[in-house]
Amino acid sequence: MQSNDNTVQDRQELAYLPMPVPKAPPKEPRFAALRTWWKEAWEEDGVLNTMWEDILNAPDDGFRYMAPWLRTVLAVAGLSCVVLMARAASEVILQALHQLLTAVPKVQVGVDTSSGVAAVVDQPVRTYIAQHAAGLPVAASTVYTLWLLTGIVGLVLGFLSRNNGVRALWAGHGAATVGMVWTATPDTSRPVAAALTVLTWTFLSAFAMRGLTLRHRVVVGRPAKVTVRPEIHVPVPVPTAPADNHPHNGCPFRD
Repeated sequence: MQSNDNTVQDRQELAYLPMPVPKAPPKEPRFAALRTWWKEAWEEDGVLNTMWEDILNAPDDGFRYMAPWLRTVLAVAGLSCVVLMARAASEVILQALHQLLTAVPKVQVGVDTSSGVAAVVDQPVRTYIAQHAAGLPVAASTVYTLWLLTGIVGLVLGFLSRNNGVRALWAGHGAATVGMVWTATPDTSRPVAAALTVLTWTFLSAFAMRGLTLRHRVVVGRPAKVTVRPEIHVPVPVPTAPADNHPHNGCPFRD
C-alpha cells in the first residue's frame, strides 16, 4: 500500500511541472546583407571588381579611352582644383591690391615730393588730383596710385604683348596726363611743362607701341607644291573615227 501512495504522489508532482518553452530562432548576424553584397561585388563580374580593373587599365588606355566614369571623376577633380587655386589666388591679389591702393600715409597728393625733371610731370598731376578728388568716395592717394598703375601696366604690357587694346590704354593715359599737367601748371610755364610731358610720353611710347605700323601688310602666300609621281599612269582611250569616214575606206591597199 505504501508503494501505491508514492506512485500517486509522484504523478501529482509531475502534473505540476512547467511546460518547456520553445527556443527562439537564431538571429541573423548584423550586416549580413552588406557582407553578401561586398562578396558578390568583388567576384569576377562584380561592380567593384570591374571598377578596379578600369583603374588598373587607365594608364595604358589613356585619358581618351579610359572608362567614362573614371574620366568624369578625373575631370571633376581637376576642375575643382583649378577653381580652388583661382579663388585663392584672386583673394591674395585683391588683398594686395587693396593694401596698395589704401596706402594713404605713403602717398601724399598735392605735396612736392618729387624733384628734377620728373617733378615737371609728377607735381602737376598730384596737385590736379588733390583739387578734383575731394568729392569722390575714394581717397586722393588711391586715385594717384591708380594713375601710376595704369601707366606701368600700359607700358609693360604694350611692350610685351603688342595688343591694340593695351596700346589704346597707354594712349589714353598719356592724353589724360598731358591734360592734367596743362591744367595744374601755372600760366607762365604751362607750354614748357606740357611740351616736356609730350616728349616724355613719346619717348616711352617707343617701347609701349613697339611694332606698331600704319602700312598695310600684304601677305604673299607660298606657291603650292606639286608632286609629280611618274609611277602613276592613267590610261587615256584613243578616239577612233567611224568606218564610213575612214580615209582608207574602199582602198584595196589598206591593211
